[in-house]
Amino acid sequence: MENTLGLEIIEVVEQAAIASSKWMGKGEKNIADQVAVEAMRERMNKIYMRGRIVIGEGERDEAPMLYIGEEVGICTQTDAKNFCNPDELIEIDIAVDPCEGTNLVAYGQNGSMAVLAISEKGGLFAAPDFYMKKLAAPAPAKGLVDINKSATENLKILSECLNRPIADLVVVVMDRPRHTELIQEIRTAGARVRLISDGDVSAAISCAFEGTNIHALMGIGAAPEGVISAAALRCLGGHFQGQLIYDPEVVKTGLIGESKEGNLARMKEMGINDPDKVYNANELASGETVLFAACGITPGTLMEGVRFFNGGARTQSLVISNQSKTVRFVDTIHLFDEPKSLQLR
Repeated sequence: MENTLGLEIIEVVEQAAIASSKWMGKGEKNIADQVAVEAMRERMNKIYMRGRIVIGEGERDEAPMLYIGEEVGICTQTDAKNFCNPDELIEIDIAVDPCEGTNLVAYGQNGSMAVLAISEKGGLFAAPDFYMKKLAAPAPAKGLVDINKSATENLKILSECLNRPIADLVVVVMDRPRHTELIQEIRTAGARVRLISDGDVSAAISCAFEGTNIHALMGIGAAPEGVISAAALRCLGGHFQGQLIYDPEVVKTGLIGESKEGNLARMKEMGINDPDKVYNANELASGETVLFAACGITPGTLMEGVRFFNGGARTQSLVISNQSKTVRFVDTIHLFDEPKSLQLR
């Protein structure tokens, strides 16, 4: 899968990032998202595969976004039998967030990126569009920190695993009213808090890299982005746990579904029989082969944002594979017209 799709999925996130970045700072988050979706779909439909969106921009009735259940790739087209050999056919599940951090793009803030994760068919958890309680941490703490433990307990474990005093630890938390008590507990325990307005995929992945000065992600964010984060952290060997939040009273705002009972029924329809189950990275991204790709839209901890020059643009992408056990940072120059100059750095 990696040999066949590796370069092409880089181009998928690059095209989405370039399209969205043209709306950076214009205050139009919906347009920034829409153009990223369109660019991502267009590029995916040129790939020799049969892909199915399992994490996307909404249900089928939300088209023209990349909806859950949508099929993409050359081999999903009506005349596919004329040019697709079933014996060579790659069938994959895809989780996408064409513009992770739409507000960040709209207001010219750091940390937005185009992301996707892929695995063989059935290899990614088809999470409902709910919220998810998340815990991400570096590899030395894998299996030792636990989402069911208090923040105070987990900070003590992190301190021991990383051989750092708690005062040196930085925890990323979404800046939401639901996290008031969590933030206070982290501070009382002696650690530092980095509040973010959006974009917790980047924060989760940053935990796996030394030098980012991010040591954990805690709190409640969107469930679909949790699956994408889990795919990356599985490849990186980091710790990730997620637990679906189906009670609207817990998050107060934005949860699809008007009642706890209705959400429980929806989960059951999707085959989720244990609504309180805590999932680890291997369960959320269970495929034999898992690939993750991201491209910076605005500058972030891991990647530069899209930089335009006269005649083209420059992007930086991140590609992670559990198959080849590689992490690649890809610097690409895109030539739109006859360039007037090319800057090395």
